[in-house]
Amino acid sequence: MDSRTDTADRSGDKIRFGIVGSGWRSEFFLRVARELPDRFEVTGLVTRDEVTGRRIEGTWQVRAFASIDDLVAKTSPSFVVVSVPREVAPEAIRHLAELKVPVLTETPPGPDLAALTSLYPLVERGAVIQVAEQYHLSPLLRAQLGVAASGRLGQITQVLVAQCHDYHGVSIMRRALGIGFDDVSITASIFRSPLVKGPDRYGDPREEVTVIAEQLSARFDVGDRLGLYDFAEQQYFSWIRANRLLVRGDRGEINNADLHYLGDVRTPVSTTFRRVAAGEGGNLEGLFLRGIMAGTEWVFENRFLPARLSDDEIAIAECLVRMSGCVEGGPDLYSLAEASQDHYLSLLMKEAAASGETVRSRRQVWSRSER
Repeated sequence: MDSRTDTADRSGDKIRFGIVGSGWRSEFFLRVARELPDRFEVTGLVTRDEVTGRRIEGTWQVRAFASIDDLVAKTSPSFVVVSVPREVAPEAIRHLAELKVPVLTETPPGPDLAALTSLYPLVERGAVIQVAEQYHLSPLLRAQLGVAASGRLGQITQVLVAQCHDYHGVSIMRRALGIGFDDVSITASIFRSPLVKGPDRYGDPREEVTVIAEQLSARFDVGDRLGLYDFAEQQYFSWIRANRLLVRGDRGEINNADLHYLGDVRTPVSTTFRRVAAGEGGNLEGLFLRGIMAGTEWVFENRFLPARLSDDEIAIAECLVRMSGCVEGGPDLYSLAEASQDHYLSLLMKEAAASGETVRSRRQVWSRSER
């Protein structure tokens, strides 16, 4: 169903890209390029801090630049990853668009509806702007969404997403339901409860600390389809809060790693999504994910083996490959229109939670991209 050669990646040429920003997320792109030097090359990184620039050059052997203009003029990247806070991302995106350089911007592309609306005319004038939304490309989610889209579950009517925050969760929900820019009615609420804190970006906990988790639950009613969002940001990194995904159709369902569907009206089929990895037990192939199977079928195959990449890094590598294909005239990776819609819906979800009222979405300027 899935394939390591299914999109972009038509050329054996190395994918050369620049980066604007030197924060935590930028290092994901740097790690991917370091682990796959035959596939990717970071031409340079823009940071205004000289100390940070010297650290980047020493740690990653990537040249640092003080400005976007210098990066573009001196390295000619195929595209530039914008990995800066959402409040300043629109400025960098516009600057690169003026230079006619394709942009792969981190999520979200802007902080609010006004910023999203102001960016879309750039696309209508011909700018190539894609968004580095990686969750739907991570191995298990990609396998699950692929099965859901295959028709095996029949008509998808319900989706519950409890594994990533805000626009990320909305993106998974919207893709699984198969909706574009449809208007939705949103109700939401927040439930607060104690939770023992787990690790964070900086490592394992040193002592037991209880925090208050804010769980945002929302219903997205599309009429004939229902999306449910349920997530607390403290779930990230948590050892005791598992991710959940439920996708229901009239002929079957995905419930986390379990897959149930009808072979025919008298033949119920049950199987699981099973990871196939190297490096376990006595296996000496290396340490990498080979793919994911459902029964006897490969539903995801890792095109980047034998690189030692986490699932998130595999997804980011896939973003880079698909972005390269988009620059060459191929299909969108995750368009500015899609990203704007998902962030817009997540903003409405928070508005509904704050007000306690039902909120209705309306078509925005980017819906003109829908065919």
